[in-house]
Amino acid sequence: MSESPGSAPAELIEIAAGPFAMGSDSPRAHPADGEGPVRTVTLSAYRISPTAVTNAEFAAFVDATGYRTEAEGFGWSYVFGGMVAPDAVIMDAGVPGAPWWRAVRGADWAHPEGGRSGIGDRLDHPVVQVSWHDAQAYCRWRGVRLPTEAEWEKAARGGLVGAAYAWGDEVSPGGEHRANIWQGTFPEINTAEDGYAGTAPVTAYPPNGYGLHNTAGNVWEWCADWFSARWHVQDIEQTRVDPQGPRWGMARVVRGGSYLCHSSYCNRYRVAARTQTTPDSALGHTGFRVAADA
Repeated sequence: MSESPGSAPAELIEIAAGPFAMGSDSPRAHPADGEGPVRTVTLSAYRISPTAVTNAEFAAFVDATGYRTEAEGFGWSYVFGGMVAPDAVIMDAGVPGAPWWRAVRGADWAHPEGGRSGIGDRLDHPVVQVSWHDAQAYCRWRGVRLPTEAEWEKAARGGLVGAAYAWGDEVSPGGEHRANIWQGTFPEINTAEDGYAGTAPVTAYPPNGYGLHNTAGNVWEWCADWFSARWHVQDIEQTRVDPQGPRWGMARVVRGGSYLCHSSYCNRYRVAARTQTTPDSALGHTGFRVAADA
């Protein structure tokens, strides 16, 4: 890194203060996730990184601090079944309801698929196998923070109002792939027509209107907020101006979808889509980007 530890990166993009239309009432929305209704949310100015944190950036943090991630402490993490390293040790047969996940001994940020897998040829890819707590630790060291969910969505929209994706309403306009998502039949066949079967470099696709890359697909991104499907409906006063999320919860919000998302299974690479993950979880398709006050 060129910046000193504790200094917010100079390349953060400033997002101007003002309102935006958050959420979706589309038939493609998942009502149980609390995507709707569309509501006007007003934010103060803030800054956000154009890309997810890379393996190289996270390695610099670990080198400087000696930090051990939660997955390293647990001694295992979850890896998509089709990507487990050949020499990795699988600890169970799968996750109920999501049998494509495997608990893999030794899987962590530096060994994303367990075994002897590594990141040497993926330094410009997003770091994965990091929990919400790990992301928070990196942010404290870097002098930044995780974006709130509202900040994430406003920035991800890139100035487009009501669009399904960060670039418009067609998933592949003119046949051009705009995001790293699953191609084929999930979970059996990934044709990798978009060029990537796993993670892609953080700048692999063109940026949106605000200059952010990969706000759809590639990796899920941690947000600061606790997850609730009803909070924004039940507490109007706290959710329309600089919302910070519920005061407590069981899981944190993740946004943006990942390389495992497919229209038949997940379809959460839409810009309003959201889901939840427990804050101690580390997964092979989850990373984060950072933000700061303006």
